[in-house]
Amino acid sequence: MSIFDIFNSIGHERREQKPVTYIIAGLGNDGAKYRDTRHNAGFMAIDMLAGQYNTAIKKSRFKAFCGETDISSHRVLLMKPLTMMNLSGQAVTEAMNFYKIPAENVLVLFDDISLPVGKIRIRQKGSDGGHNGMKNIIYLAGKDTFPRIKIGVGQKPHPDYDLVAWVLSAFKSEEIPPLKEACSNVCKAAELIAAGEAVKAMNEYN
Repeated sequence: MSIFDIFNSIGHERREQKPVTYIIAGLGNDGAKYRDTRHNAGFMAIDMLAGQYNTAIKKSRFKAFCGETDISSHRVLLMKPLTMMNLSGQAVTEAMNFYKIPAENVLVLFDDISLPVGKIRIRQKGSDGGHNGMKNIIYLAGKDTFPRIKIGVGQKPHPDYDLVAWVLSAFKSEEIPPLKEACSNVCKAAELIAAGEAVKAMNEYN
């Protein structure tokens, strides 16, 4: 094969690649000190999803680490925003605008302190539920029709416990197995949601 054949082959492969039609964004905070904290449950879930599809999420685009894969007939952009949690919408909406993807085709994965560790809750749309990352996404997009999967990280030990300190605390050793099970269920549910079967996902995993 000549060098020209190689170039033509590369060009053909690029032309054949499907355009991105779906986004799955896992929310968290970038940096070593946040890596295993409760607020990074969205990062953990999307890392597991990427691992199942042998996809590296390391390319820096849209103020996020990104990777692409095929899930349920979609070319999917997997995202981990690098903006810090409260500004997650900057990354998500930048990618949405670039690919012209509607909110209904953007699945957001994030932590929820109202759910025990190991539980997940799927919703097709709705308010931010007090989550600052989701709040910023809805605010910048001007819509709340994002499907989302909330990942339980447990309630504060007592009402007076500082919320920021709680979500930035690490999971206890006994919480790791149910957390991994929850992330595994997030991956299965994400596949169903991307396939247009959100109701089935809710019935099976809520």
